[in-house]
Parts: sequence; structure tokens; C-alpha cells
Amino acid sequence: MDGVMAENQRLFVIGGGSSGMMAALSAARRGPAVILLERKDRVGRKLLATGNGRCNLTNIDSSLSRFHGGDSAFIAAVLSRLPAASVIDFFEELGISCQAEGEGRIYPRSDQASAVLDVLRWELERLQVEVRTGHEVRAIVRKGRGFALQLAAGGELRAERVVLACGGMAGPQFGSDGSGLRLAAALGHRLVDPVAALVPLRLRTDFLRKLKGVSFAAYGEVRCGNEVLRGEQGEFLFTDSGISGPPVLQLSGTAARALKANKEPCIVLDLFPAMSLEELAFALEVRFRCQGHKSIADGLVGLLHKRLIPVILSAAGIDDHSLPGAAITAAARLGLARILKGWSLPVSGTMPWPEAQVTAGGIALDEVNPETLESRIVPGLFFCGEILDVDGDCGGFNLQWAWSSGWLAGLSAAGR
Repeated sequence: MDGVMAENQRLFVIGGGSSGMMAALSAARRGPAVILLERKDRVGRKLLATGNGRCNLTNIDSSLSRFHGGDSAFIAAVLSRLPAASVIDFFEELGISCQAEGEGRIYPRSDQASAVLDVLRWELERLQVEVRTGHEVRAIVRKGRGFALQLAAGGELRAERVVLACGGMAGPQFGSDGSGLRLAAALGHRLVDPVAALVPLRLRTDFLRKLKGVSFAAYGEVRCGNEVLRGEQGEFLFTDSGISGPPVLQLSGTAARALKANKEPCIVLDLFPAMSLEELAFALEVRFRCQGHKSIADGLVGLLHKRLIPVILSAAGIDDHSLPGAAITAAARLGLARILKGWSLPVSGTMPWPEAQVTAGGIALDEVNPETLESRIVPGLFFCGEILDVDGDCGGFNLQWAWSSGWLAGLSAAGR
């Protein structure tokens, strides 16, 4: 290991994920010697899993509505330093040809996350960033105007400036186990309680085994009582413990925050969003009149997934599924229409951290300077990426945050 004096002149980036690599690159482009510490045996492991292995680099429409956290002005200030167009230019310069797909998502033309990681690693090497894998930092201690980084394996490194880019708690199998949050808290930073986001939800119901694997199009909302917190439309999927699908992932952070606040969120599904309640009730009346010789359950075949039918009928209070459709009362039809337009499913929790794509919560933003991402509490300490109280929707927004915040933190730490 280099001598203490030599180490003390350097900038250390702790965490070799997307934001950490970007921070190391932007700092190295400004001149100082940069050392990147990664606790796993290689950098960029989580990056390889993004976009189902294709790497959804960013999104053309990186509007503030797609990001969530403690302060929208803070998020806007950071994103403006390296917006989506600049991210595309950055990777094009490194050799990644980009292509736009639906909903503004940007992918490499090669459809390979490994290619993105390759060019980042080559650029780290070109800029002479020293990458040390298998280096887990157990504690960061203030020493004079610098820091002592105490390693889990023993020994100590000295640094003048530190960029903390350890991620949150989502995907611990890739290295984000909450250790960075603990390091920040030990230095006096306040944490917004982390919850899993972009994750399937658990439901408190007794029919899930019957519906495992059933998918259907719908509009869904997270509600707490009569308060609508957020809505999304798309393909939903029942699992053996709850519900998943792209809309659920988008809604999950909102539901998780509500649970953390001791509220009782529900996913309320509208299976016929293009129809009003009155239109649907009339359509059911016509259907049962024309197919009155069939049972109520059989009369709904072709309108609903067959495995959904008995569950929906029971939820509507129709217990005799063999009753002829012609015998159903107007009140029962209306009750069925109400369930189809507003099927309320109580949320009991999220799936565990290994199934989450991102962490909602983290270091409180009011303790970080948005112009530099330097700590307002500990001078010389900078933050970037998922460790901060910022999370994005599916579609490249979380990687956009990683690139923007990493770029700013590295530049600021190098120029301090």
C-alpha cells in the first residue's frame, strides 16, 4: 500500500456502481489522482442487470415528474448539470451507439449492458483511475482536514476528499447492502427511512394461489382511503404472494412510503378504464340478457380471464356462480360493475430487497449542497447516486440520476 502522505493527496470514490464510476471519470478528467474502491470482486455488477441485460441508459423525457424524493428543486439542479442529451453524447464518444425506443427509452444498439460496462472500464483505465476491488470500507473517520478510511479487512487509507457512491439497499446481491447509508449516518447525516421501490407488492388476500400467473390490462391506483396517491395503466400480473407488472413497479414506491407512514394503502384496479360505470353496467345487462341461458360465470367467459371470473364474482358478493345470467338482479349487475371498475386489493408490503430495483429514501437532501453534492455537515465529503433521497420511475430514469449526480459529485470533489 502507498504511504499515508501519498494517499492523503488523493480523491477516493467509495462504490463501483454506475454513479461511482461516473464520479471517478469526471474527477479524473479534471486532474487529481483518483482511487475507486469497490467491495465486490468487480465493478458495475448492478449495471449488467439493468434493462433486462440491455441497459436502459437514460430517457429522452427526463422530466421532474419521473423523479421522487425530498426536494424537486434539488433534483432539477443536479439533472441540469448532465441532462439526458449530454449522457447520450458522453456514451457516443466512448463508442456506444444509442437508439431510442418506446416512451423515450435509450438503449445501446448492441442491446448489451456488458458493452456499456466495457467502455466505462476502458475509460477508467485510460484516465489512470486506480480501481481496487475487494475493498470494503468499514468506517470513515475525520482526521484533520481529511479522512481515514478504515477497511473491513484491516488497515487504513487516508484521503483528502471522499465521494460516497455505495448505493442504497436494493439488489444486495450486486453490492448495495446499505453500508453507505450506515457510513453517512455515522458521520452525522440524517436518513430518510429507505423503502424498496420498483418492486412487486404483497397483497393481503386469500385468492392468490388461484390467480398466480394471470395477467390482464387495467388502470391501477394507489389509494389510502379516499386519497388517490398515484395511478398507472398497463399489464398487471398476479403472483403467488401479490401483484407485479410494469404498472405495479411504478406504483410500488408510493405504496411503500405509505406503509412506512403507517397508512393502509390499497391497489384499486379498473379493468375497463375506457368505459364509465354506467356504460359497463349496461354492457353487462345486454350480455346477460343475450346469454341468459348460461350461468353467470360462463356468461363472463370471453370478457374476463376465466380464472379471474370466480374471484371477481365473489368480490362482488355473488356467491352462486351457477345462477343463470337471466336471473341476476339489477343491483347485482351494478355491484359487479363497481368491482370491475374499482377492485380494491389491500397492500401488506413489498417483496424483499433482492427483488427491488431501487431504493426510495436515503440521505436527506437538505444536508447536501445541490450545486456541488458536497455535505453541508462534513466538508470534503460528497454523495451521488442511489444513496441520496432520490429515486426514479422505470424507463432509464434511475441511471440518468446516477450519471448526472456522479458527474457533478466527481467534478466538485476534484475542483474543491
